Amino acid sequence: MCLYTNLCWEATRDECDSPLLLHLLRYYRVMSEELVPCELTNSRSPREPPGDSPWIESRNMDCEQPIFSVLSGGGAKDRTTAAAAATVVVGDTAVKSSGGGGGGGAASPSDTESGIFSGESEVCVEHESELDWFCGTEQKLICSHCAIVGSCRGHTVTPLATRVTAIRNELVDVCEKMQLQALRIERFIDQTLIVKEQKLQASASRAREQVLAQVSAAREALEEEEQRLLEEVQREEERVEQCLLTQRAHWSQAVVNLSQTRSRLVHTLTHTPDAQLVISVQDIVERVEEAEGVGEPCDTEQLNLNPGCSDSKLLRGLWATAVMLGPNAYGSSYSKFDQRTVSPLLSLSEDSCTLTFLHKKARQSPLYDPARFDCWPNALGSLSVSSGTHSWMVDVGQSGAFKIGVCYASLERKGSGNDARLGYNTQSWVLSHYDRDYSFCHAGEKVPLQVVRTPKRIGVLLDWPSQTLLFYEPDSCTLLYCITRNFTAPLLLACAVTDRSISIVH
Repeated sequence: MCLYTNLCWEATRDECDSPLLLHLLRYYRVMSEELVPCELTNSRSPREPPGDSPWIESRNMDCEQPIFSVLSGGGAKDRTTAAAAATVVVGDTAVKSSGGGGGGGAASPSDTESGIFSGESEVCVEHESELDWFCGTEQKLICSHCAIVGSCRGHTVTPLATRVTAIRNELVDVCEKMQLQALRIERFIDQTLIVKEQKLQASASRAREQVLAQVSAAREALEEEEQRLLEEVQREEERVEQCLLTQRAHWSQAVVNLSQTRSRLVHTLTHTPDAQLVISVQDIVERVEEAEGVGEPCDTEQLNLNPGCSDSKLLRGLWATAVMLGPNAYGSSYSKFDQRTVSPLLSLSEDSCTLTFLHKKARQSPLYDPARFDCWPNALGSLSVSSGTHSWMVDVGQSGAFKIGVCYASLERKGSGNDARLGYNTQSWVLSHYDRDYSFCHAGEKVPLQVVRTPKRIGVLLDWPSQTLLFYEPDSCTLLYCITRNFTAPLLLACAVTDRSISIVH
């Protein structure tokens, strides 16, 4: 037992860093649990001195340490091992115990030799007996008389040596658990975190390579497209320049010929005698016909640069992607529908961003407003555009019938004629979806569109400097349609819906 005690204090001092030490503690703990049961009787009177039994003082335990605060539950929370087996309930006559000796419960010679107790034993003030028992009910040290006839009669008591052994066994268990937890943590660091770090580095490396590869491919394609377009523009410029030079030379020579002919006619008119003038009429007629054959100059498209030379589907798609999905995606946060323009066939949400088609029973007659559409299910945006680049994103959801585009503010609002119908007049340009068919509509003319997948959102991009209107599907980065027109007045977002609802997305 001396070795057990030394191992206990060694484990406490070294904080159980040695697995071998913990195993040794385990072994000697089992050996120490083989205590001899005894009967505790009232062998002496309360005032009788302790006799020849040695006075043993239990080692004071520092209850301020966290581990002791956990273990301070006493007999009610002890493990069902040696400590549980040694716990007894004191009756009227005797106490059963697996530790301690008879005749007052003094520490056995083996306990004394083992070093479990050291120093002078504490003495019960009431009975003047050794405090060699522990009351689990009141959590205090008591003597055997306190347990039999004193204040702790009927309480759950344990021999002090057994209690100390149980606590030390608990400390061994805690140290073993700490050691195992430390091993698990080290294993987690070695086997999980290091592997995760390696995987992270590999994944990050692959991601970088992917980004660089994609950017390199895009850059290469852009450089090739740039070179092709610049060459096309150069060829078109040279063609127009050559036309201009030819026209300049032709009309310059025509001016010279006209000047010479005019000078001759003026000379003939002023210096030719009448008789000679009559004879020279035929020559004069020929000179006049020659002058008239020069013709009138006129401007033609051949003298202008073809705008299609700089047109690129690749660049339009990338440009639309950058505007629709870039930092300024979805345009202005102030893009909403103007409540004054909303048709009575539609309802407008509280945030003025969602249009919902109403069935007949749900419709109401709003107050008259000259800006309101009264027959067609139309609504216009509140933001007027006449400069810069602007975009709108419209969530069409599951709607099977809608129109999205732009129109002039002067679009007719009243009546059921085509003047107020989006896409059927010269003042509106819309993308239309009806019965699974997509088309671009303007002035009553429809251009069928080939849509591979049903869009959930549709983007409208208006670039005023280039006078370009573009319809875009952001989820698949697909360019739906693009036109270039000479817009002569400010434009508004124009929408119509006859199935479910559509919403402006910010």
